[in-house]
Amino acid sequence: MGLDRELVVRAGLRLLDEVGLEGLTLRRLAKELGVKAPALYWHFENKQELLDEMATTMLRDLVEEMEPPGHDEPWTEYVVGSAWDLRRMLLGYRDGAKVFSGTYLTDDSLLEWMEIPLRKLIDAGFSLRDAVHGYSTIYSYTIGFVIEEQGVHPRPGEPDERYDLARRAKRIDAEKYPLALAAGEELFTGYDERFEHGLRLIVSGIERSI
Repeated sequence: MGLDRELVVRAGLRLLDEVGLEGLTLRRLAKELGVKAPALYWHFENKQELLDEMATTMLRDLVEEMEPPGHDEPWTEYVVGSAWDLRRMLLGYRDGAKVFSGTYLTDDSLLEWMEIPLRKLIDAGFSLRDAVHGYSTIYSYTIGFVIEEQGVHPRPGEPDERYDLARRAKRIDAEKYPLALAAGEELFTGYDERFEHGLRLIVSGIERSI
């Protein structure tokens, strides 16, 4: 069977789950596909070009699953739900947030994904400037949150033992850094609750700007 970009990208996403971003190379991907490395360079000039297409595919899959907002759905609930959808998508891939962050998206998926929340915000009375700034803040928060989350849990249910709370507590001077020690429970557990709390803080700030 001949190679095409779609086949290579899907294989790249599968390999990403196995080896992570650092372990993903064109040479290793070629081996996974049972071809010589030069066969991949016909489709992708370098690893970054492959990552760009992988990120685009991730978002395209998300957009295809999106449902249009209800006519009466408040903008606050829509943008919060959109952030949750993005987080779930990123968590669906090992190092998903790192792959997605800073990549160049190669089709109109991003435009389609942006259009609806921006329209909801503008229809609610925001200027285009405030809508863009507000939604991009939610977007950046989500990407950053998941990068940190996946640093502690590279795969769902498989935490990095370096962040074990008991292990962390042993290396912190409790008398000198009592608050930093106590913060561990907040920093490295309850990710769903913390994500929602952070989103609501941002949305509350956006509401005040109208």
